[in-house]
Amino acid sequence: MSPRLAPRRTPRRAADTPVVHRVAAVLLRYPDPAALACLDDVTEALPAVTDATDRARLAAVAAHLRALTPTEAAQRYVATFDHTRRRSLHLTYYRHGDTRARGMALLALKHTYRQAGQEPPEDELPDFLPLVLEFAALAPEPGHRVLVQCRAGLELLRRALAERRDPYTPVLETVCGRLPPPDRRERETWRRLAADGPPAEQVGLDPFAPPEYMAGASAPAPHPGPVPTSVAAPTGESR
Repeated sequence: MSPRLAPRRTPRRAADTPVVHRVAAVLLRYPDPAALACLDDVTEALPAVTDATDRARLAAVAAHLRALTPTEAAQRYVATFDHTRRRSLHLTYYRHGDTRARGMALLALKHTYRQAGQEPPEDELPDFLPLVLEFAALAPEPGHRVLVQCRAGLELLRRALAERRDPYTPVLETVCGRLPPPDRRERETWRRLAADGPPAEQVGLDPFAPPEYMAGASAPAPHPGPVPTSVAAPTGESR
């Protein structure tokens, strides 16, 4: 039986959501030594996650990563996220594919980051999920809006991971569970995208997005951005 599109819902905009986003960002990063070193910070932050189910989900993924050697962790990450567009960490791909509309969506995301006082790195697409989650932890209001806008990608990624019983599934269940319940139209959109896949237009991106944003657009590259020394909840949006 295939998993439901909509996971269990927790209260909207809970006070611990920035902590959840920061922890999820760490767990979904490429597991290089710097990211793996942050697992201790994850363990310290988990008591601040007040929902017991979410806390257990995130703890299970952290424990899974701790049980692997660094080489095993890297190999499994690549096998999960880098070799298939059905499990891409680039959220706008699910809705827009390689089209002009995706170029516009990427530029809009970059503008949103800058409006909130956060400069997106030039070596990563702004729709890369760990980067989006880091942004949501630092700037909860615009970050929440970005997650809602990218919801189709989040839900389809969650479903694809759940279908293969992937160890990363609990992270997506937790992130999706912190968003408002979907309406009927959203559910129909997800079903259509799951059945048909994203648009397949292959031309016309360059006029809308810089070349460095389009390189590697169909497969996630490890995001080497700054590793937080703490995953405690921020006191407010960064401006």
